[in-house]
Amino acid sequence: MKKHYRKENNCLNCGTTLEGKYCHNCGQENLEIKESFGHMMNHAISDYFHFDHQFFHTLKPLLFKPGYLTNEYMAGRRAQYLHPVKMYIFISLVYFVLLLKSGHDVVKINQPDNPAASKTQIDSIKTAIGKNKNLSTTQKKVILDNLAKDSVKNVKTDKVDQNYKEGFLTMTADTSYQQYLMSQKKLPKGERDGWFGRLYNKKAFDYKERYGNRSREVLFEEFRHNIPKMMFLALPLFALILKFTFWKSKKFYVEHLIYAFHLHCFIFIFLAFIMLLQLIIPMNKSVTDWLNGLVMLYVIWYIYKSLRVVYKRSRFRTITKFLGMSVMYFAVFTLCVSIVFILTALSL
Repeated sequence: MKKHYRKENNCLNCGTTLEGKYCHNCGQENLEIKESFGHMMNHAISDYFHFDHQFFHTLKPLLFKPGYLTNEYMAGRRAQYLHPVKMYIFISLVYFVLLLKSGHDVVKINQPDNPAASKTQIDSIKTAIGKNKNLSTTQKKVILDNLAKDSVKNVKTDKVDQNYKEGFLTMTADTSYQQYLMSQKKLPKGERDGWFGRLYNKKAFDYKERYGNRSREVLFEEFRHNIPKMMFLALPLFALILKFTFWKSKKFYVEHLIYAFHLHCFIFIFLAFIMLLQLIIPMNKSVTDWLNGLVMLYVIWYIYKSLRVVYKRSRFRTITKFLGMSVMYFAVFTLCVSIVFILTALSL
């Protein structure tokens, strides 16, 4: 459908005098203000398919030409490809939606033995010991005392286990935070929990009070939803690692950041494709293991190849720097996960 352009040559958005159909100052198209429904929909669909065309034009080199997009972007050939940040936001959104949806499998846990049955068994043992004529009164007393001690230990252990099963592991047999504080006061100063232990138990009791037996589920679900936000911290740090690793390349920090966006876009979209494949086509464990192995090998090869293309190092230097970079990124990623988990726990 043909677009209707204004006859006037002033930009309605910024007032600049136009020399064509687009404003060279702000980029707005000089379309008629009053347009029919058909023209409006045509304009919207054209914009959508412009994005669609850019995305699919970007997809092929992203998946099969390691490092190519980064070099193209830094060379200034950018119009036909999606912007790295825009592409990362779109792809990461799809990937994490799939990841969160695929992680909701129900796990069944065997229920513990009935405590009432255990008490009945103990009472039966006590009765049998009392009726045994081959044991002296002293022997019966020693056996019954030991049995009573074991029962107390089991009760304490059951309380801790029950605390875990009721929601969040409190690492104490106490049933409330106030009781926990009183128990701590009775202990010698050197045996009391430190600042972190007190904070941990306080939050654990808070979770149990607010969420009941769903406390652990709520915490880890909230943490899972914060992982995408964590990546916005991890990505700039990864670019910093690249700058440190390839400092002789004389590249600016933003060039390393562009490569980081492209690399993570590849990993996310490739893993998203594999997840979709596993959802659509039923696979047994052996096939899944083979597929996961091939995926891992391809990802490793892709990273190695992209480093060679972008940073232009020899095979040996690329491998050694790849290994060093991986160790540093693993440490940084672990630190980011820990920070986000702690912040999630404190913010609930």
